[in-house]
Amino acid sequence: MKKKINQINKEAIITIILYVFYFCWWYFFAFIYKWDNNTFIFGLPSWFFYSCVLGLVVINFLVFIAVKLFFKDIDLD
Repeated sequence: MKKKINQINKEAIITIILYVFYFCWWYFFAFIYKWDNNTFIFGLPSWFFYSCVLGLVVINFLVFIAVKLFFKDIDLD
């Protein structure tokens, strides 16, 4: 039972870390980093592309890696 609780806590901490990283990424590119207002990537403003489009791709990759490396199937019964 102790191993299950430790695994669940580890997965919860990894999830929180990934969420905080994604929020910081999004906030930095959307609000802090200074962009030239005339810069567009694929027809989108550069701040939007980096914060929302590229950020989504990066976090999806990181979540995939985290699930493959750190998450385990456990029986909750």
